Amino acid sequence: MTDQDILLSTAYFPPIQYLSKFLSHQTVWIETAENFTKQTFRNRTVILAANGPESLIIPVEKGRSQKQQIKDIRISYDTNWQHIHWQAIVSAYQSSPFFEVLQDDFRLFFEQQFDFLFDFNQKILDTVLDILEMEPNIKRTPDFEVVPANCLNFREAIHPKPQKALPDPFFKPKTYTQVFDDKFGFTPNLSCMDLLFNCGSESYAILLESIQRD
Repeated sequence: MTDQDILLSTAYFPPIQYLSKFLSHQTVWIETAENFTKQTFRNRTVILAANGPESLIIPVEKGRSQKQQIKDIRISYDTNWQHIHWQAIVSAYQSSPFFEVLQDDFRLFFEQQFDFLFDFNQKILDTVLDILEMEPNIKRTPDFEVVPANCLNFREAIHPKPQKALPDPFFKPKTYTQVFDDKFGFTPNLSCMDLLFNCGSESYAILLESIQRD
């Protein structure tokens, strides 16, 4: 574990690379004051479905200003996205080894309505970290800084589009058995749900093995 802090954006059921940072950095800052950015993990997660990787996207309300701080972004319930997301998750992972064990921990996020995206994501993160029995030092940014002092800025580095993701020499995906790997081979850096449903109690060890050290 490095003494250097790291700064991350909020994320919806974050990918494995994101979670690995909670094991490799002593303090993790979660950005609260940046402007909301579309087409990122802030409001999407990627699972492995029968037809390949599938993005699940949370719709958000559009404010009067196009520039809204992430902590002020409200979730939209104009469509029944919660039902759609949960059905996609069930379809993808109901045959995985640990789905029955963990489904109740996650299903509540698709049965309860949260007003704000940031609060929703933080509750999910707390649940995932609890399942992994991790107790990292997490802080929230009080305001926005372009380049935070003494902090590794990873707000934009972890991205669902490979061409927009930045190189990360500290992360190398560890392979594990996936539900549809007979069709697609191993698909790296999916949602933490993919890791947990497939690997259960082994998930922590896989995260550790994904960290590249000097």
